[in-house]
Amino acid sequence: MRSKGLISSMLFCEIKTHETELLARTPYRSGVFHASKELGGGVAQVQVTANKAQQLISREFLDRIYEDDGTPIDIGLSTTRPRQVVVIGSLREFIHNGAVNPAKLSSFELYRTSIQDVEIITFDELYQRACFIVEDR
Repeated sequence: MRSKGLISSMLFCEIKTHETELLARTPYRSGVFHASKELGGGVAQVQVTANKAQQLISREFLDRIYEDDGTPIDIGLSTTRPRQVVVIGSLREFIHNGAVNPAKLSSFELYRTSIQDVEIITFDELYQRACFIVEDR
């Protein structure tokens, strides 16, 4: 439980800018856009960082599971992963001539919901969350 509490209290965040592109400029195929290099790289970076932290913590606790005489210590290990967030870009990227490009929005939503363990949030979404929290008080 101690390791679970420690790991679950961690959050790793990769922060880009509000101007960082979410998707490649040109479609992969008709109506299909892939994640930008920066978005894909940010997701990979935060995943590797969280994995290294989890391994380090697990090794630290594994060394302490038994006393020198072999008596087990009451420490449980957890496979809980630290929270991982990528803050990047803006949904305004998908607005052209005052309307949302449905192919781009759909491609982005499909990508971000397919990524396990990593929350991808845009700066405008983060701003709206903050406004909601402040207004809710």
